[in-house]
Amino acid sequence: MTVKVMIPTPLRSYTEKKDSVIVEGSNVNEVLRQLTLRYSELNKHLYDDSGSLRNFVNIYVNDEDIRYLQKGQTTLTEKDVVSIIPSIAGGRE
Repeated sequence: MTVKVMIPTPLRSYTEKKDSVIVEGSNVNEVLRQLTLRYSELNKHLYDDSGSLRNFVNIYVNDEDIRYLQKGQTTLTEKDVVSIIPSIAGGRE
């Protein structure tokens, strides 16, 4: 099944400047795997050296954080939209 993945602005340079990509997969892990196979430079921005999703990368299915669902095993349908949301930090008081 195909699923739409929304690409945040800082990562678009690795996806040929696309703001969204359609990939195959039945759960979040499969979709992200297909995305990084297609756009290999994304891998180092999404995953650490051990293959775990980086702490500052948040993944949402529709408007739900996968950490509160079944994480990478969250099942997807063709109507779902997966969003990659990098954490934002910094600034001053």
